[in-house]
Amino acid sequence: MASTLLRRWLNPESPRLFNSMSVKLNRREFGKASGLALAATALPALGQSKAAKPSLKTRILKSIKFGMFGEKLPIVEKFKVLQEIGYDGVELNSPGGVNKDEALAASRETSFPIHGVVDSIHWGTRLSSPDKATRRKGLEGLKTAIRDTSKVGGSAVLLVPGAVRDAKNENAEHVWDRSIEQIHLAIPLAAKLCIHILIENVLNGFLYDPKCDNNQTADQLAKYLDEINSPWVGSYFDIGNHQRFGKPAEWIRTRGKRIVKLVVKDWGKSNGFCKIGDGDVDWPDVRTALGEIGFTGWSTAEVGGGKRDRIKEIHARMDKYLLGKS
Repeated sequence: MASTLLRRWLNPESPRLFNSMSVKLNRREFGKASGLALAATALPALGQSKAAKPSLKTRILKSIKFGMFGEKLPIVEKFKVLQEIGYDGVELNSPGGVNKDEALAASRETSFPIHGVVDSIHWGTRLSSPDKATRRKGLEGLKTAIRDTSKVGGSAVLLVPGAVRDAKNENAEHVWDRSIEQIHLAIPLAAKLCIHILIENVLNGFLYDPKCDNNQTADQLAKYLDEINSPWVGSYFDIGNHQRFGKPAEWIRTRGKRIVKLVVKDWGKSNGFCKIGDGDVDWPDVRTALGEIGFTGWSTAEVGGGKRDRIKEIHARMDKYLLGKS
């Protein structure tokens, strides 16, 4: 229990941390976590110690999308299985998805964190839609996801900000302006509840050119995040999504500290989206880049799921390719 509390206390998404810990822990547990955290702060800071820096395996927490686990079990039993396999936490969907009260109860019973949620309506009810009513519904969906994330003790909402659909009604400029406007309307709630809004790089025709080669950079996404200009908005970097358009490690270096969480997947020119490690992603370079930017935090697999054996395989592949475990 103590190690779990320490991991949660030291989660790098610090604005969220104190609130979730103080709400969810009783006095005895809170004192234990506080003592562990204070002890940890007495250690030399990274880069200031003569000792070797900790490896990625000690700095990155592993998670899975809840819906990937295909066995028909109560939520609490699923959490127990995922915990036994070695996952550090899980990510839900909102609006909708599993009952959040039941999920929170299961999380408390198992000491298994729900680190965040995915905005489940961001594709169909886009913040970039040319229709104002649709944008309003999209904003309300985002706010619901923020509230649900807070309710279950998470730290962030994964958001696809929009999609380029046509040159006249929903082009890249429209997506840029409309999505930023709507995100700004959600930031006060996010700040109040200490929840990050994290932008995922996806195949939406935005902030990259789908017709160009594989030497594209992440400069546009970095500029987009900088224009939003909020400590509550960052990057949920999907390692595999733009493998066909650029080098993931270079995108990591460009985004740097803007990256708060990672989506873990792979893609290959000959086999498309595939099992982690079976595509063209240069995983050693990804690990190097993550070390260079000092990344610490959550990584969540987003690949084809299944029953227990498949979920174990995903965990093993995250260990091997993302963390570099032999």
